[in-house]
Amino acid sequence: MSNPQMSHEPPCCGVSTNIEDYFLTRRKFLNRVGMGLGALGLAAMLDPSDLFSDTAAGDIALGANPLTPRAPPLPATAKAVIHIFAQGAPSHIDTWDPKPELVRMDGRTIGDSGVAMGSPFKFTPMGKSGIQVSELFQGVGQHVDDMAIIRSMYTDIPAHEVATVFMNTGSLRITKPSMGSWVVYGLGTENQNLPGFISLRNGGLPSGGAANYGSAFLPGVFQGSSVNTQTATVQQMIQNIRNPYVGSGEQRRQMDFVKQLDEMRSKDLQHDQVLETRLESYEIAFRMQAAATDAFDLNKETEATRAAYGNTPQGKQMLLARRLVERGVRFVQIWHDGWDHHQDLQERITKKAREVDQPIAALLADLKQRGLLDSTIVIWGGEFGRKPTRDRNGYENPGRDHNARAFSVWLAGGGVKGGLVHGATDQFGAEAVTDKVHVHDLHATILRTLGFDHTKLTYRFNGRDFRLTDVAGNVVQPILA
Repeated sequence: MSNPQMSHEPPCCGVSTNIEDYFLTRRKFLNRVGMGLGALGLAAMLDPSDLFSDTAAGDIALGANPLTPRAPPLPATAKAVIHIFAQGAPSHIDTWDPKPELVRMDGRTIGDSGVAMGSPFKFTPMGKSGIQVSELFQGVGQHVDDMAIIRSMYTDIPAHEVATVFMNTGSLRITKPSMGSWVVYGLGTENQNLPGFISLRNGGLPSGGAANYGSAFLPGVFQGSSVNTQTATVQQMIQNIRNPYVGSGEQRRQMDFVKQLDEMRSKDLQHDQVLETRLESYEIAFRMQAAATDAFDLNKETEATRAAYGNTPQGKQMLLARRLVERGVRFVQIWHDGWDHHQDLQERITKKAREVDQPIAALLADLKQRGLLDSTIVIWGGEFGRKPTRDRNGYENPGRDHNARAFSVWLAGGGVKGGLVHGATDQFGAEAVTDKVHVHDLHATILRTLGFDHTKLTYRFNGRDFRLTDVAGNVVQPILA
């Protein structure tokens, strides 16, 4: 594309008026002032990421628009993800992993583990598959034939903040990109007027903060856009969605002018990934003014649809997730906190389950009715599980303590086998013992549904190729169709 020149009235002293003369590249600067050790001081004046940023590795090439949709290298069964995060670590023993032996042993001491606490909730077979489902999830249980329930999950550390970030990023130590960021990095997104990764929260930040949906060393355009769905209007949910001072026409003119300046600057240089990512973010923000207003306006849904999801905070989140996926958003994350039940288990977990049972059931039914479930993988789960014994603090109305050695996650749609239970814990639910699935294995499996070999979706940073699954992970093939 040619670079148009812009002229102005001649200034004094015969100075050239060609706008390109105002661009002084680093190479031209050094040539004019002379080479020498003193030129190293220039690094302190420039953005270090401009000077030392690494490039993408593997098969991913970042062009002028890194959000352009791309075909995955392998056959894919899913093209979008909805991740429902039950933050706080729900008890698997009371939801998706029935333990009749634990009920029989209720109140007795189990070895050195403590006093057994059988689940107060009944499990009944549901669907054609006859999978045992807790009475807590009678709505979601209606869709059990579309779900693969992994009962043998385990993680590394039973601490909320660390385990939550680990479930989202695959990292216990250094800050690494979130799963949603990796997905958008690999696939781009199908709607160029909305972010490729949107994280929906009902209030404050989740445990672990923005690291759960951050892009870390990946370009910033791949990070999740956090939206507080607790507010009433689109303008409140997405702050500064509209510019009250400059109209859309003038904004478009300014964006086009900045793009021209960038193209002129790039003539003698390689593309500046940091700058171009920043400009792309501005471009998305401009286009979002119309697209986000439409996507987040639930009043455009029928009264029957809104009633099916429920007029609740979680119903609102699930309906927004469907609308976003329907519009081509690649990865939608839904935060549902409050699952940390050390005491009053029966009352508290019943409350949390009621908040999401109808909305999740409506989401699965709606996706299926619209033909979206086949191409959308839905995931539900927390950061770890709970122990089969009464909490060690000795509460009068006890709950359960943390357990990193066993928990449950379910997946639906997107090429996942329905009506399937994978893996098992021991007779009390204390530890995964059969077909164990680590967090890295879960991540590898999700990436495989999207058409990626998890070992090859990498990004070079600080001289090393990083990936979501670190140096581990195996695809859980039995749950894939």
